[in-house]
Amino acid sequence: MGLTLSSKSMTLLPGLIFVVISGLTGLSVAATELKRADYTATCQQIAAAVSSESKVYYSGSFTYIKDNEHWASSSSQPSACSFEPANAQDVGIALKLLGKNQTPFAVRSGGHTANSGFSSTPGVQIALFKFSEIVYDANAQTATIGMGLIWDNVYSELDKYGVTVVGAKTTGVGVGGTVLGGGYTYLSNQYGLSVDNAVAFELVMPNGAVTSITSSSNPDLFYGLRGGFNNFGIVTKVTMKTYTQSQIWGGRISYAKTQWDAVNTAIANFVSKVTDPKACVYSTTDYVSGVVVIMSILFYDAPTYPDGIFDELLRIPHLEEDISTRPYSDLIQTLPANASSGLRAMFHWIPIEQFTLPILEMVKNQTLYYGELLSESSGFLISYDLIPFLPSLYSHSDTPTAFPSSRDSGQGYSFIEVYYGWTDASDDEVMLRLGAESAAFMKQFAVDAGQNVTNALIYPNCAPPGTAMEDMYGDALSKLHSIRSAVDPGNVMGLTGGWRF
Repeated sequence: MGLTLSSKSMTLLPGLIFVVISGLTGLSVAATELKRADYTATCQQIAAAVSSESKVYYSGSFTYIKDNEHWASSSSQPSACSFEPANAQDVGIALKLLGKNQTPFAVRSGGHTANSGFSSTPGVQIALFKFSEIVYDANAQTATIGMGLIWDNVYSELDKYGVTVVGAKTTGVGVGGTVLGGGYTYLSNQYGLSVDNAVAFELVMPNGAVTSITSSSNPDLFYGLRGGFNNFGIVTKVTMKTYTQSQIWGGRISYAKTQWDAVNTAIANFVSKVTDPKACVYSTTDYVSGVVVIMSILFYDAPTYPDGIFDELLRIPHLEEDISTRPYSDLIQTLPANASSGLRAMFHWIPIEQFTLPILEMVKNQTLYYGELLSESSGFLISYDLIPFLPSLYSHSDTPTAFPSSRDSGQGYSFIEVYYGWTDASDDEVMLRLGAESAAFMKQFAVDAGQNVTNALIYPNCAPPGTAMEDMYGDALSKLHSIRSAVDPGNVMGLTGGWRF
């Protein structure tokens, strides 16, 4: 395996674009500093206009620090102020002032993005923490969830009622990015993605109006919000389908490098034989400061699992095991994503059809090669995650979604998620460049192996900076642009970060 991929390197473009953007950003720092006083004036106007329950905070306060802090240090930046609205009407007041003054802003739910400037800003940082209510409706079989929560809180609260929702699969992830961006989890084989399970949104429009968006009240916006993030305003609440949830069987099992081949064989056998939608295996191959660890999360949506499904993985000698019959909310804690908090970070997403032994061997080689290479700089955690689903993954939505806009057989139904975590900002360019190189190699490997993923869309929540919008939204981009233009003719949402239509 070499570093030169020639024609196979089309997905190197995101890394190259990032280099250009980084240069332009450097030129704009001085201008940003000059405008900071103007941004502070907007902060003061917001503070004077909103209700007493909503608060504006400035540098030096604990709340300001909390509002600006992100899971990945590469995502954080100091804002002129932070604003914690207590109700949707105050969000609307703030949006009108931000648009009037042309002040940049950001919207933070859980703050789990890795991309710089996506939920941070030098202007007004809007933190949605006060939107923390969870209301379960047993008759409608739905839960209305505030966008200031993380899924850990949601699962724990819904445990009390014996139900759950389709959210994130790891600790510390916010509601907003998941339910507005996609949302793959252990329950997706049964119920689809998070976006497939949203039935209503409380949306603060760019003009400040507060409205409820459903498939019947506004089909275009309902389509756009499910995968289109904050292009159409600020969502403060989402109502989701709930499902009866008993205790589950599952947890984490970890293996040493010497067992890698045996684990790969067991995973290949699992995905080729097991068609039970209640069963799931999620594995990570991690290179941490020179040490290789393979972790698998085993999941079965019942207190016990059918004989034989996981036996091969359980028989392999392992370093540690935390598997039991437990609440679903407890299972989420077994994959400690918060352990990598504070690192600079980057994600990539490679759709495939199925994890065959050659694919798994290729991922092993990529982990070792780039783990060793990047540990020579400030690379701390190099992770290649294996996420297999059933071919029926995309069959659970009654209506179209912005993402995935296409649900045909060419989208893949299993995924390799790449995560690089590092400490030194001077290594940003090389990390992004080599991450793009690895992603390009793996996609081409899958295509050359006969897997129908040449035009598969990239998951926006795991796309690196500079990814072309067409690569995430495909033919839907024109429609999404039209919806946004109609909703936001003044381009207020263009003042914030993220993927913009």
